[in-house]
Amino acid sequence: MAGAEILSVKGLYALNSRGHPTIKVVVATRSGAKGYGLAPSGASRGEREAVELRDGGRKWLGRGVSRVLAILENEVAPRLVGVDVTRQRYVDGLLISIDGTPNKSRIGGNLTTATSIAVARAASSHLGLEPFQYIGGVERRLLPTPLLNIINGGVHAGNKLSIQEFMIIPVGADSFLDAMRISVEVYGTLKEILKEKYGKQAINVGDEGGFAPPLEYTRDALDLLVEAITGAGYAPGADVALGIDAAASQFYDQNSQSYSIDGKQLTAPELLEYYSALADEYPLVYIEDPFWENDWESFREITRKLGSRLLIVGDDLYTTNVRYLRKGLDLHATNAVLVKINQVGTLSETIDFVHEAKWNGLRAIVSHRSGDTEDPFIADLSVALGTGLIKTGAPARGERTAKYNRLIEIESMIDSPAYAGARPFPSKPKG
Repeated sequence: MAGAEILSVKGLYALNSRGHPTIKVVVATRSGAKGYGLAPSGASRGEREAVELRDGGRKWLGRGVSRVLAILENEVAPRLVGVDVTRQRYVDGLLISIDGTPNKSRIGGNLTTATSIAVARAASSHLGLEPFQYIGGVERRLLPTPLLNIINGGVHAGNKLSIQEFMIIPVGADSFLDAMRISVEVYGTLKEILKEKYGKQAINVGDEGGFAPPLEYTRDALDLLVEAITGAGYAPGADVALGIDAAASQFYDQNSQSYSIDGKQLTAPELLEYYSALADEYPLVYIEDPFWENDWESFREITRKLGSRLLIVGDDLYTTNVRYLRKGLDLHATNAVLVKINQVGTLSETIDFVHEAKWNGLRAIVSHRSGDTEDPFIADLSVALGTGLIKTGAPARGERTAKYNRLIEIESMIDSPAYAGARPFPSKPKG
């Protein structure tokens, strides 16, 4: 394609939402089109994720990316110059080949992620398309239902909550913009409730923009969400449902083979009964990573027991990798998967993962990372792949609102846009 050849690939330092360095890649074509990509970073990382390459040493507290930038300049860029920017799968295959490891550990998943996204953006610019149109086709019109983490726990906060994320899900909205209005109202109501009950220190926010009040028990957090939903004038379940990301690997002890939650040590069967009780008591429609990432049998059991009522989501279980997804499919381990580009390292592998999940009847949820950037690419990706769900934090902090603002913008671009609402969930949320 005339002018589509890559002219340059440049990398530079950038900062993520934790103030840690990350890599930004800018790709330019001979036609003058440009695209950029930034690599996010997670706090609770699965052991099967693509490796994030860092410098070590004293500079940047060991988190520098100078080595990654050198690899980009000396090894990767020379191989990409001259390649047609619209050949995404070829480019991603080239990155995988240059790395030569199963987990991107030689050149870094942060390098491959930022480069892959930059190439996709440059290609869409060259063709005069929006990224969601380029990746998914110009007929895409489904806006995702957002899952907003508005109470933080686990490794995302400094409180005693074992559960990492407590989410509101505006299933009763009429549009994406309406979903954000409802969410902002609930978020603001929760802020006032926390301030009144616990003082101003309770409205400090965690990594993903959610509040980090001095709580210890899961039910206390869920009760607060229900109170905020009601206080904002909405019906729990019908208008706004609830979800949790347990991130159970973070509170699992391999020596005792038990889970530390709510001041108790629970076995896997006991934890399953605990989740079942929560689903009976609250309008829960979503549970992510309910068990340790290697406990496939417990995932299968909770999906068998609760999967007809709510989404049982694998994140650390799969790490956006088709190889592990196929194991989960054989075991019927979950009925939904989380999707994070930097877990696997390229856009093509991410798309393959989503397609494999959807072809086998699993729901896919495009997700941010806790150490994210202002890059809104996943907003486009969620629309492009028609996932119907996106998870990208509270309606606060610029790296989170960038994704929401992009989705509002996309909704305004589409003729007759549709909002997913409650449709992605197995059953009507409990009222």
